[in-house]
Amino acid sequence: MLKRCIIAENRKLHASPIWVMFFVLPLISAAYGTFNYLQNLEILTERWYSLWTQHTLFYSMLFFPAMVSAYAAYLWRLEHMGHNWNLIMAAPVRPFMLFLAKFLIVVKLMCFTQLFVYLLYVICGRVFAGFDDWPPISTFFFMLRGIVGGMAVAAAQLLLAMVIRSFAVPIFLGLVGGILGMLLGSKGYALLWPYCLMQQGMNSNRSNDMLAGNMLPFLLACAVWLGAVFVIAGVMLNKRDVKA
Repeated sequence: MLKRCIIAENRKLHASPIWVMFFVLPLISAAYGTFNYLQNLEILTERWYSLWTQHTLFYSMLFFPAMVSAYAAYLWRLEHMGHNWNLIMAAPVRPFMLFLAKFLIVVKLMCFTQLFVYLLYVICGRVFAGFDDWPPISTFFFMLRGIVGGMAVAAAQLLLAMVIRSFAVPIFLGLVGGILGMLLGSKGYALLWPYCLMQQGMNSNRSNDMLAGNMLPFLLACAVWLGAVFVIAGVMLNKRDVKA
C-alpha cells in the first residue's frame, strides 16, 4: 500500500512548478551569503566555517521553511480540490499511508535541496571566496544533521497543509515558525520547537558546533516531535469522514 502511495505522489512532481523554487531560493541564499561574507572579511575570519554561517543563517530561518511548506502544500493540493477527500476515505488504503507517503516524498525533496545547498556552498567557497582547499568534513555533517532536524519541520508542515485548504497560509506559517525558531534557539529553548531543530542541526549561526555533547537530546527531540505529529495526523485522518 505504501509503495503505491509513494508512486502516486511521485507522479505529482513531474513538470511541477515547485522545481523553480527548488533552484531559485538556494541560489538567492547562496548569493546573499557569499556577498555578506565577502563584505565582512575583517569580522568573519574562520574561512569555510564563516562562509557556512552566512550561507545557512537565512536559509535555515526563512528559505528552508518556505520550501518545505511549498512542497507539503503542493502535495496536498489535489486532495483539497473538489470532493477528492471522499476518494481518499473510500480508497482501499489506510489514510495514514497517504500521509506517510507524502512525508517520504517531502524528505526526498528535502535531501535533494540540502545537497544542492551544500554544492553551492562549495562552489562559492572555491570560486568567489577564493579558497584553495576544501570545506571541513564537519560542514557536511552539519548538512546531514539539518536533514534530521528538518524531518520534524516537514511533518509539521504536512499536518498544517492537510488541515488548511489554502496553499499560501501553510507557507506563511512555515516562515513564522522559522523566525520563532531563531528567537527561541537564541534563548536556549531549541529543543522545544521543531523549527529550531533544523537550525541547530545546520549549525547555522555559529562557527563552533552547537550540538557538541548534546547530540542525544537533539535526536530525542527530533524523534518526539516527529512521533507527536504522526500520532496527531493518524488520529485526525481516522476520524475524518466522507464529506457530501
